[in-house]
Amino acid sequence: MATVELRFSALPEHVRTARLVAAAVARRAGVDESVLDEVRLAVGEACSRAVGLHRRGGVTGAVRVALTDQEKRFLIEVEDEAGLDTVPATAADGGDQDEDTLGLAVLTGLVEDLEVTSGAGGGLIRMSWPVSADALAV
Repeated sequence: MATVELRFSALPEHVRTARLVAAAVARRAGVDESVLDEVRLAVGEACSRAVGLHRRGGVTGAVRVALTDQEKRFLIEVEDEAGLDTVPATAADGGDQDEDTLGLAVLTGLVEDLEVTSGAGGGLIRMSWPVSADALAV
């Protein structure tokens, strides 16, 4: 089980790099070519959400992306350091809840195996995709 870990400052310009790295590692892990666009988009949404939570909450920590090649699945974890008090609670917060809800809805549509958790120390988005049988035979 190989893992690639990427940490970046919570700046929007780093999200593109995370997407590119995720697609390259997914391809190497054996994720089907037809799914790579979904992987790229899902990582972009998850990282953009993490960056937004950091910026709204004034959190200076890094966003962490872990890309793990498991036996039959390709797992991606996007972790932020924004606590529960930075997650938008109401639409009266200037539309932040709507933006956050939309991002999570997009993720739900892109990723069949999705888990979103958050706590006082931050949040975690865990997503996985199957590895093609051809890649397992190599």
